[in-house]
Amino acid sequence: MAKSDYYGTLGVRRDASAEEIKKAYRRLARELHPDVNPDPETQERFKDITQAYEVLSDPNKRQMYDMGADPFAAGGGAGAGGFGAGFPFSDIMDAFFGAAGGGGGRGPRSRARRGRNATIRVELDLRESGFGTTRELVVDTAVLCEVCTGSGAAAGTHPDTCDMCHGRGEVSQVTRSFLGQVMTSRPCPQCGGFGSIIRNPCQECSGDGRVRTRRTIKVRIPAGVEDGTHIQLAGEGEIGPGGGPPGDLFLEIVERAHEIFERRGDDLHCTVQIPMTAAALGTILTMETLDGAEELDIRPGTQSGQTIPLYGRGVQRLNETGRGDLLIHVNVETPSRLDPAQEELMRELAKLRGEERPPGKFAPGQQGFFSRLRDAFNGR
Repeated sequence: MAKSDYYGTLGVRRDASAEEIKKAYRRLARELHPDVNPDPETQERFKDITQAYEVLSDPNKRQMYDMGADPFAAGGGAGAGGFGAGFPFSDIMDAFFGAAGGGGGRGPRSRARRGRNATIRVELDLRESGFGTTRELVVDTAVLCEVCTGSGAAAGTHPDTCDMCHGRGEVSQVTRSFLGQVMTSRPCPQCGGFGSIIRNPCQECSGDGRVRTRRTIKVRIPAGVEDGTHIQLAGEGEIGPGGGPPGDLFLEIVERAHEIFERRGDDLHCTVQIPMTAAALGTILTMETLDGAEELDIRPGTQSGQTIPLYGRGVQRLNETGRGDLLIHVNVETPSRLDPAQEELMRELAKLRGEERPPGKFAPGQQGFFSRLRDAFNGR
């Protein structure tokens, strides 16, 4: 029986790589699978490419074929259902659905994996969050082991090739199904899918390739952050196992409450309580802002609930220019107890203003902000 031309069957060169052979097989399998083209001639071609792939995808069988022998020439042929013994069922599944894990080829897993992310809570006062600051943070994390430089093996040694999977990271098993004999693969139980075994682990890191330590990093907190803001520091997390790339470090901002100001976005709010006489006659108050002491002008006739804005005295806008405002809410205090002299003066004032028996101004419901704003514009 003449030896089959497996390279020609798959349409690849004799020096084609394993990846090129796999791609060629997947492309043909999608075209010739019996579920797609059920005619007998197509089924025969599908058997041929399956047999060719089984030989050329196995290094030992391919070497035997290249030396002039045909692994199927001695009666191996196609098995039950048109699939040869040990038919690589996982590869035909890959041809239609892609390889597991996003289309990557099978093989030994890398010991180097990305490190985990870490989160640190950073407490700031209002001035620090509003204008930015620099902090030195102490981080407990994993860093690269300097003894083995991430390999996990003791000095002067290296991982040994697994004698169960021979470095492939997976073992194959042939089972019988309605399709015939089907070959399935699973991670090697001896090496865990890595393809190698660390027989002499590093004493410093116990074979993990990293050690725990405490380090100090200096970070710049931008102006305008607020409570709950997360800042990402790329690559400042812990080193991954096997010397893998580091994860990220996230700073969670916690803003401490201020004794006077309440923050709402970029604006600051506070309340000032003044006596009735100051509201009626007007006065000047001195108050502390984030920029230092400022004079607050209380104009004559100021009403309770009125808001006095100080523009540009809020916090810095995050990643923008400019600042928010400081909004001062006035609360006019009405005296609850008067001595005889004060009461006499108040009665005299009421008489002068014709307010001994005021009729009052009644309106539906409770006036809201916009109603008060409208009345202020109308001079009421």
